[in-house]
Amino acid sequence: MKSKLGVTFAVAGAFAAGIVAGPMVGAVAQEGSRAETYRLLSLFGDVFGRVRAEYVETVRDRELVENALNGMLSGLDPHSSYLSPRNFEDMRVQTRGEFGGLGIEVTQEGGYIRVISPIDETPAARAGIRPGDMITHLNGNTTQGLTLQEAVEQMRGERGTSIRITVRREGEARPLELAITRDVIRPQIVRFRMEGNDVGYIRVTSFNEQTETNLRRAVQTLRNQAGTNLRSIVLDLRNNPGGLLDQAVQVTDDLLDQGEIVSTRARRNEDAQRWNARSGDITGGIPLVVLINGGSASASEIVAGALQDHRRAIVMGTRSFGKGSVQTVIPLGSGNGAIRLTTARYYTPSGRSIQATGIEPDIEVQSSRQDNSQQASAQRERDREQDLRRALRNEGSNATQAAPPPPPPPMNLPQATLDRIQRQPPEGFPSLDPTKPETDFQLQQALVLARSLGPAPQRRAQR
Repeated sequence: MKSKLGVTFAVAGAFAAGIVAGPMVGAVAQEGSRAETYRLLSLFGDVFGRVRAEYVETVRDRELVENALNGMLSGLDPHSSYLSPRNFEDMRVQTRGEFGGLGIEVTQEGGYIRVISPIDETPAARAGIRPGDMITHLNGNTTQGLTLQEAVEQMRGERGTSIRITVRREGEARPLELAITRDVIRPQIVRFRMEGNDVGYIRVTSFNEQTETNLRRAVQTLRNQAGTNLRSIVLDLRNNPGGLLDQAVQVTDDLLDQGEIVSTRARRNEDAQRWNARSGDITGGIPLVVLINGGSASASEIVAGALQDHRRAIVMGTRSFGKGSVQTVIPLGSGNGAIRLTTARYYTPSGRSIQATGIEPDIEVQSSRQDNSQQASAQRERDREQDLRRALRNEGSNATQAAPPPPPPPMNLPQATLDRIQRQPPEGFPSLDPTKPETDFQLQQALVLARSLGPAPQRRAQR
């Protein structure tokens, strides 16, 4: 008994000392007395000691502590988490633009793993993984009860090894079994091409350290190819799960001449931040059409929201995911990993918080045919931030003054142009395939709009 008590109080004392010495004690003390804080830490130490001494199998101390950290952070919101040393290194590699695994962006919902978006031209995308798929089993073992990090770690592995994934998909009566072979993921995060001789198309699939550099290269190449014929650009952010905040700011800065890009508001007023555009639009003011959908999240919503608020672009597609929170990665020292902690909400230039609401397009265009039934309407509203367990609420309604509504489309579009844009694909239209414009209905309609903007190529060439 003496040994068990020694472990209990040693652990409790260690945790208490860490918090007293660290910056968190003030925040904890605000919710109650310091004595209450010590009592709760003693409770943690008692449970730790009992599990360590009496669990049916021997458990490593590190495993117990990491599980406790996972529980503490994942219980806050869907995006806060503990990163083990291995996961922390994987995250750093991923943000540099290369990592190993399946090529899939996931979150946690209802105890299972839900797909936000597969990355283009990766094993997950080639296997047919879709946004909204619920991953219920990995190699026949349920994902129920796994933390998000544990599930991600199982999906990663050496190139050439395979994994069996069971997914539950809306509209499918039976679960789908998919065998996927892992690969080194080097996603081409910015793709571009000319559509005809007058419209440039740029697709951005994520925001890592290479995004802004590649966007500049894409715009310059398109302008060199088309010359004075370049009438407008379609910026495709569909199924872009986001990434680095600074890259979203730099990309938006590239497309604006002036004005606010985004602001963040944290728990303390003094931690609020604001980013403004510098002079210089790399497109030379060419009209923009931005495509978004329910898989457009976080950094991609920052870009779309800023361009919409400044009337720099017409936003087309369907409502975005609605992730309006900022996560800060805080290293915990050598060999201890890091925590990813939600530290702020972000706001578009007009003061809108899109947390759990998303960006509403200026012109709604569906990717697949929908009827007006209640079931179809409910399906359109699923699989977004607001549906995630413990998602942060939108605090716009608590402000002293309501945030202004999204602005109207940035140009006085003729009614004839609006009449040409179809909101739903016709009966029998092929499924979405972003690699083939002829089967991508939303892109087709974006091109109709893009060709109605700006001067005709012939007139521009004469100037």
